[in-house]
Amino acid sequence: MTYLRFANAGLVEQAAVIYKMCREFGPLYDYFARLRDMDLPDAWIVSGAIYNNIWNYLTDRPAMHGVKDVDIFYYDADAITYDEEDKIISEAEAVFAGMQVPVEVRNQARVHLWYPAHFGFDYPKLDHSREAIDRFACTTHSVGMRLNDQDRFELYAPYGLNDIFSFKLVPNYNLPNKDTHYKKGERLCALWPELALESWVDEVPAHLVPQPDQTLSLAE
Repeated sequence: MTYLRFANAGLVEQAAVIYKMCREFGPLYDYFARLRDMDLPDAWIVSGAIYNNIWNYLTDRPAMHGVKDVDIFYYDADAITYDEEDKIISEAEAVFAGMQVPVEVRNQARVHLWYPAHFGFDYPKLDHSREAIDRFACTTHSVGMRLNDQDRFELYAPYGLNDIFSFKLVPNYNLPNKDTHYKKGERLCALWPELALESWVDEVPAHLVPQPDQTLSLAE
């Protein structure tokens, strides 16, 4: 099982694999470069475009296999109307036109305004994009990256990277996301049979609730 060769490696070694992948694997670098050039505030490529492609990279599947869209988070508390966000979405569609998969762009400063109607429970008002990365339904999903003006990658992984490199889908109990955990997990396991989907515990012991580590921000 050579795809597990970086499981339980150190965080720095695992991060180096991701940096190499994002520079060399398919169109990933171009997505990061185009996002940087948009100059959006507190902007990150997050979740599936990163962890899905790590699995592709390690299992010799094509780049972007299983990636429906590239999720982009930004944070602008001074522009939280629907129309202001929609303007950025339209700009991004033009910037990323012709890319292998489309982008999905969301202002994390306004998620609390629409989330309850969409998912059925409250979502806190956030102070920056990294807080949204902390709250994905699965700790495995909780990763974000961006390319800075020095052409170096910055990586945020509040629960580390080992769940990704161990091919485990681990529940994140910071929000009541049981249904999302299973729905996404079943889709992912069909695309990457190497994955193990961990069960959601309904009565969650305190030690199972992961605490985001704001120090786990790495630079290439």
